[in-house]
Amino acid sequence: MDNAIVVEHLEKRYGSVVALDGVGFSVPTGSVLGLLGPNGAGKTTAVRILTTILKRDGGRAEVLGLDVGANPQAVRERIGLAGQYAAVDENLTGDENLWLVGKLSHLDPKTLRDRNVELLERFDLSDAAARPVRTYSGGMRRRLDLAAALVHRPEVLFLDEPTTGLDPQGRTGLWKVIEELVADGATVLLTTQYLEEADRLADNIVVIDHGHVIAEGTATELKAGLGATIVEVGFADAATAQRACAVLRGLGSCDVESDGQTVELKSNDGARVAIDVVRALDGQQLEPASLALREPTLDDVFLSLTGHGAEEPATDDVPATGRRRTRGAA
Repeated sequence: MDNAIVVEHLEKRYGSVVALDGVGFSVPTGSVLGLLGPNGAGKTTAVRILTTILKRDGGRAEVLGLDVGANPQAVRERIGLAGQYAAVDENLTGDENLWLVGKLSHLDPKTLRDRNVELLERFDLSDAAARPVRTYSGGMRRRLDLAAALVHRPEVLFLDEPTTGLDPQGRTGLWKVIEELVADGATVLLTTQYLEEADRLADNIVVIDHGHVIAEGTATELKAGLGATIVEVGFADAATAQRACAVLRGLGSCDVESDGQTVELKSNDGARVAIDVVRALDGQQLEPASLALREPTLDDVFLSLTGHGAEEPATDDVPATGRRRTRGAA
């Protein structure tokens, strides 16, 4: 399978601040890459370089075989971008927003009219098509923003934290749309801090922190690296938890959680490790207040790799300059 996106040794600096320091990854055509990382990791910077908004300082960045620096207009004509903030005109109607994007993309009127009807129906916006966008809810604006990114039928779609601020129902609805786009052959690069989102949508995941790629693989592969099973044992006080962790270290990787009273044990021995945990604690007369058995999640991976849990999306990871948007040819 050919790669729709190729990044090698990508570098970007803002004065003395290094945003990207040799980042590399590829995205096979027709697949979804989840780009994960905490705020400030470099995710949005990478997307802005690939969508021709920013110029790289070093390395290679290609989309559909086109160098993004040498062929920016050709790249724009074949990609779509929906970012953290809906880039729609509040004073125009939903239909007018799509019409404007289509005209900027040089679509002929009949093609554009048919495309608008199709997209408004697909994103459940037909009934609101004639209303000003300022009357739309946050979820409706998100859907319109993604629809606008698809007007010119891009081959590659960049989604930079597209579900930020949506309620669970709106997020699930947008996930379904993304899955349909990929089923139709689109290639998607998705940045997100919602780890459930990456787990559901991404064929492959790249984790970036401090401008470096620190892990790559499928969600299953990344979770398997932590061990097959996680046992969480709660205790009445911090002192007992510390003693218990010392006892359980012989069974796997063991840490006391931030609450001070919960011990987390990672093991490759499967569910049977729970029996060993109970026996080891009983042998030292340590009585747990609770015991839970679960499989690793991407949250566990994120915590293990970065030293903290995933943060709620907040701000971009580059300075405010250059927050220009691209939809396609303009």
